[in-house]
Amino acid sequence: MSLTAVSLFSGCGGFCEGVELAGFDIKVALEWDRFACETYRYNFPKTPLFEGDIHDFLKGTGAEHRAKYKLEDVDLVFGGPPCQGYSQIGPRDLSDDRNELYLQYARIVKALKPRMFLMENVPNMLLMNKGHFRDAILRHFASIGYTNTTFLKLSAADFGVPQTRERVFFFGTRDDQALPYDLRDLASAVLDTMRVKKHVTVAEAIGDLPDAVVPSGQTMPYPKAEKLTSYMRTMRADAAGGPYTKAIKRRRGLGPKDKLLLHNQHTKEIQERRKALIALLAPGAKADSLPKEIWNGARPEKWRRLHPDLPSYTILAQMHRDLSEWVHPRLERWITVREAARLQSFHDGFVFKSSEWQMLKQIGNAVPPLLAHAAAKMVRCILEAVDGRSVAAAEGLQKILPLTVAPEAAKRKTKRKAPRLWPEAAE
Repeated sequence: MSLTAVSLFSGCGGFCEGVELAGFDIKVALEWDRFACETYRYNFPKTPLFEGDIHDFLKGTGAEHRAKYKLEDVDLVFGGPPCQGYSQIGPRDLSDDRNELYLQYARIVKALKPRMFLMENVPNMLLMNKGHFRDAILRHFASIGYTNTTFLKLSAADFGVPQTRERVFFFGTRDDQALPYDLRDLASAVLDTMRVKKHVTVAEAIGDLPDAVVPSGQTMPYPKAEKLTSYMRTMRADAAGGPYTKAIKRRRGLGPKDKLLLHNQHTKEIQERRKALIALLAPGAKADSLPKEIWNGARPEKWRRLHPDLPSYTILAQMHRDLSEWVHPRLERWITVREAARLQSFHDGFVFKSSEWQMLKQIGNAVPPLLAHAAAKMVRCILEAVDGRSVAAAEGLQKILPLTVAPEAAKRKTKRKAPRLWPEAAE
């Protein structure tokens, strides 16, 4: 069954990649940053893109945009409003104008009335000012017809992303969508069937990429590799793995008729002084491991080398200004744009455009595609349950839920909790 979706705050397209993989047809994507739009258009040439301020979308009756993008009966509105106002490293100011953007997100949800919405953001949103934003979001969505709304905090590493990135997802069903299970329990059960048994490490993620780099904007021959890890097969443009076929990868920036090349294998220049400094960092070490005559006692994460045998720490947009927190696990250089993309679970067919500075910013701001894929599959299973069809789309879900929902149960407004996972399904 083809489901329709609208993407808000689309960035370069990480969230969209995962949602499309889950079987949704994206009717329109919204993004205002012109550099992110350049990358988005290059990788999603068939998806209509509204480049502009979200305040200008669906203004008034919204009739023009509804007709242009065919926005009747939308199944899902999804996106991640900019989070700087309440991120752990941001100012965390309740009056920050950027914190109003979730209201714009809600305005579009109210206008389109999708069957479900899915909103991603930083976990600090749950805690800030004793849950002010968390409670405000739940109240606001209830007031516009989404009383059955909840949230879950997820770690990207649990879903195959080689990175310990944590994010919160708010999601809810429209009030006329009778779900015969508790929303949070059903969502948790679906997600539990998709958790990986072992986290992907940095070496398993980027170990097949070449040591050499090229100047920004240039490409290099696609590297040959033996003894590929499962994750490398998922990422490589010449292999298939996970949710990606070769054809799926080739529908992005690296088109089906293009010569197979490695894109974005470049990084910021490094001065000899800094190269000598990072040479003193052991794998996984921070600046506080450096000799006292070198380290000035400031923030230890200022200098940090990735550990090859662990997932990466969080890839942040601020790396576009300074990559000293993302030192290659064994080389005396920063990670490349392509290596950063791999750590965010962007496959090699996804090509980043604009300047190197902007590429790094786009990657750091993105929702990891594999995490987005898991969240979107969760949404799809919930919609299937609402429709009274099989909710066993995720392997193993039949162990904790009936294979089908009886029509009479789907009509009832009452909710009943799904049983907890069987122990063997949780392993």
